[in-house]
Amino acid sequence: MDMGIAGRSALVCAASKGLGRGCAEALAAEGVNVTIVARTAQTLEETAEAIRQSTGVAVQAVACDITTEAGRAAALAACPAPDILVNNAGGPPPGDFRSYTHEAWIAALEANMLTPIALIQATIEAMSARGFGRIVNITSSSVKAPIDVLGLSNGARSGLTGFVAGVARQVASTGVTINNLLPGSFDTDRIRATMVAQAKASNLSQDDVRARRLKSIPAGRLGTPDEFGRACAFLCSVHAGYITGQNWLIDGGAFPGTF
Repeated sequence: MDMGIAGRSALVCAASKGLGRGCAEALAAEGVNVTIVARTAQTLEETAEAIRQSTGVAVQAVACDITTEAGRAAALAACPAPDILVNNAGGPPPGDFRSYTHEAWIAALEANMLTPIALIQATIEAMSARGFGRIVNITSSSVKAPIDVLGLSNGARSGLTGFVAGVARQVASTGVTINNLLPGSFDTDRIRATMVAQAKASNLSQDDVRARRLKSIPAGRLGTPDEFGRACAFLCSVHAGYITGQNWLIDGGAFPGTF
């Protein structure tokens, strides 16, 4: 299927590895010129070069901390008017809610709520004026089913979800869509860190925690960044113009609810 977005430009955050990289690769494979952002310059440039070599599209790499004003300014200087914005940032550390400090909460909110909002504010008017825009926020399955050791993430990402629900309806008539992708258990550094925390909290081995996790997923496996990226590319396509304000849960069937 031709996604109809070849030649468009995209700003993809936290894209040097994991789900962000999966999204950048999938968009580039559709002919989208991508600007990728992450903190570690070497890893980011290696990813950028790999995408250039595999797709032939223009790839800019901006090493910065997107959760800061300076980082956002650097990213937007490189890609001032993206047609596609993929918001993503590393999740806050797992832990016991009793130990969360005010500083920890502020850091979580900056990364997983306020930074996406700031980037939406900075790009959405130009998208609306051009009559096309796609904004995808990578959040978490914890928005649907909270994860006990990820209280900071549960709270911050739910706040972003509420914000998007209102804004998406305000701009829908201008050709701009805003949706959230909610990953469940994917084979990334993040899930491995979460499993380590759960193992410590439950006095189980990491192998036992992993086995339990896989048993709870009807698909019987972890997801891959590649298939996550392809879902993102579809939401960014011309075929998804009637989908907005939605929370797409991608979890191999792990969430047991009907809705």
